[in-house]
Amino acid sequence: MKSTIKQRSASYSASLSILGGRIGSSIFLLISGFLLLVTFISPNILSGARVNVSEVFAPALSFVSRPFQNMADAVSGISGKAALKAENAKLQSENQRLREWYQTALMLQAENQSLQKLLNLKVPSEQKYVTARVISDSSNSFVKTLLVNSGYDDGVRKNQAALSGDGMIGRIIESGNNASRILLLTDINSRIPVIVEGTNQKAVLAGMNNNPPELRHLPKDSGINIGTRIITSGDGGVFPYGLPIGTVSKSEGGNYLIKPFANMDRITFVRVVDASLNPNLIKGELSSF
Repeated sequence: MKSTIKQRSASYSASLSILGGRIGSSIFLLISGFLLLVTFISPNILSGARVNVSEVFAPALSFVSRPFQNMADAVSGISGKAALKAENAKLQSENQRLREWYQTALMLQAENQSLQKLLNLKVPSEQKYVTARVISDSSNSFVKTLLVNSGYDDGVRKNQAALSGDGMIGRIIESGNNASRILLLTDINSRIPVIVEGTNQKAVLAGMNNNPPELRHLPKDSGINIGTRIITSGDGGVFPYGLPIGTVSKSEGGNYLIKPFANMDRITFVRVVDASLNPNLIKGELSSF
């Protein structure tokens, strides 16, 4: 008798649990359908509630995600240390090679000075520079110029050479008291006397605006190799000898195009040759190209 009662009680409890589960599922389905219908009719009606829920659970989510973030930072730190170690070893090797080259350069410098003394060669004095910041770039399809924040009061004069950290970019065409304008060597009005390094062939570097500058007035059958460096020749006394300009990039129809060392689109600071070392520049007696 007791066993029968227990079986009926268990069967009744199971029925209630199944019925309760079905009712609960039905209630959740009705609520979900209601919420979907409401958001379909008015999508923004629950936005405030979502924001409030996000604000409530944000600290908890931050707390839960913190260990994973710490683990990711630790892994990143370990990999970063390994990369730094490899980079350090590479730099040490390069530093060793540079020290060897430095010693070689010192020996060559001493030998060069001895030979110059024997030849009684007059060596030009070292150039000094005025550093200026680019404050305006008015380069367009027709004019290629830069405006810098140094002028006559700083020793900047017309026709002085202007350089970036990589090479020559042009010359000063206007100089006020506190500002100057630079005509870039890519401008169509730019003409710079140059020399092909290693061949002593002289030419004129002519700007082409939107195209790379080209060499003009070269001797026939020059036979210049691609990659040959182009430097200033010093002819005319406007620019010092040996300022780096660029390399020969290609030849089109007998005309050699030059790729400047300096990136004309990414110039922030420039160096202008100090006119105080050259009386002719100060008096303005030099002609422009």
